[in-house]
Amino acid sequence: MHDVLTRLGLEPVNSGAWSADGAMATTGPELASINPTTGKVLAKIRMATREDYESIVATAQDAFTRWRMLPAPKRGEIVRQVGEALRAHKDDLGALVVLEVGKILSEGLGEVQESIDIADFAVGQSRQLYGLSMHSERAAHRMYEQWQPLGVVGIITAFNFPNAVWAWNAMIAAIAGDTMIWKPSLKAPLTAIATHKICDEVFRKHGFGGVINLIIGEDKVVGDAMIRDRRLPLISATGSTRMGRHVGAVVASRLGRSLLELGGNNAVIVNKDADLDLALRGVAFGACGTAGQRCTTTRRLFLHEDIAESFTARLKAAFETLPIGDPLDAGTLVGPLIDADAVATYERAVQTIQDQGGEVLCGGKKVDREGFFVRPTLVKAPMDLPIAKEETFAPILYVFTYKDLGEAIAAQNDVDQGLSSAIFTDSFRAAETFLSPAGSDCGIANVNIGTSGAEIGGAFGGEKDTGGGRESGSDSWKAYMRRQTCTLNWGTDLPLAQGVTFDV
Repeated sequence: MHDVLTRLGLEPVNSGAWSADGAMATTGPELASINPTTGKVLAKIRMATREDYESIVATAQDAFTRWRMLPAPKRGEIVRQVGEALRAHKDDLGALVVLEVGKILSEGLGEVQESIDIADFAVGQSRQLYGLSMHSERAAHRMYEQWQPLGVVGIITAFNFPNAVWAWNAMIAAIAGDTMIWKPSLKAPLTAIATHKICDEVFRKHGFGGVINLIIGEDKVVGDAMIRDRRLPLISATGSTRMGRHVGAVVASRLGRSLLELGGNNAVIVNKDADLDLALRGVAFGACGTAGQRCTTTRRLFLHEDIAESFTARLKAAFETLPIGDPLDAGTLVGPLIDADAVATYERAVQTIQDQGGEVLCGGKKVDREGFFVRPTLVKAPMDLPIAKEETFAPILYVFTYKDLGEAIAAQNDVDQGLSSAIFTDSFRAAETFLSPAGSDCGIANVNIGTSGAEIGGAFGGEKDTGGGRESGSDSWKAYMRRQTCTLNWGTDLPLAQGVTFDV
């Protein structure tokens, strides 16, 4: 464990702010990073103050004046080298994700691979920041749209993806010509510091220190300052719907932009004609991967009545035999929850399920060992179970039975969140119904794969209380830029649009 920390340059007590010249001498309160597998301290961070924040904003603003003038393909070349630096440190960064947030090793490594992939994707995007050319109604005029860098972008990330979600934003913002300030979760500060140091070294080598900046501090000190700061035209925030409502309202009050990636209450429908072996694997990973702590975790399962009893029995057997333990061990499939508060939330949810009439088929208890481990929990639920409409960040799966596909789709959509959804079916008609305007209302809709896991290239995000944001792929680069319509008159007359005359 300590070898990984040493190789990544982490100290017993680390600075909570990193800018153009590296670590700053922060003087805020001390924060401990806890290993959820053992409950023990990995290292500590001296958090940033409001004065540190002001210094970082000034640095990011100064760097923006230079970075925005570098041609986008040249920005892309620097981002390409950032991707190479992440490749060189993938094993250690992946192990650090495991140590700090409890993901199993393949997921920790997979998360860093996402950051590498988005860097590769961003390199291509740096040559595709296209605008449109339009025909003007006025003679001897040319009209077109172009996209300009936006400014200093604030990036607020959650603990469950302490490396990748920053990269989704940062790599695209960088090729767009923006600089950025990253506020990571206080539950995963070490991964943020290590990631920042690796990537910042590349920018500084090219004379662009201050393009990426890191600040670790309390919400009331740093977070509140970021979302109220008119110098940050865009705030990209990942977290709970409660947090997103606050961020969105504050940013909107100053007419800023927000890109929100919030909660999910994701469902899988298993039709009677589905490949049940495929569905079993998809549901099990969707519900229990990252110990149920993904925004795309499968939380509700709708089974056709013809296959409900047999499939539930198979799923129960799978849940009861999933290896739980140290996420660094090769055979482990379920690691710990992030902290003691998460365990307490899980326990309260299990009690509420029983109070509301749900039947716990398996799990529902803590694991008797050090750390913050709980058992994957399967619940037989009536359609009107109130708690099933809430997002509990834990491995709890509610199982419902349906007769008609339309009934299942309506029930799937009948929650406040709208992130990810999936159907398992071999019916072309059922699949197309699910993907039609009358089908899933989520930002992600899958057929014969689960709700969890997203490839770089497709825009990631959801609707309703999920916030409406889109990151990572497609044309999501537009969120980090400002659109400008340009009209050029190359003639000797000055005709006005719509035939207006104004002669002087």
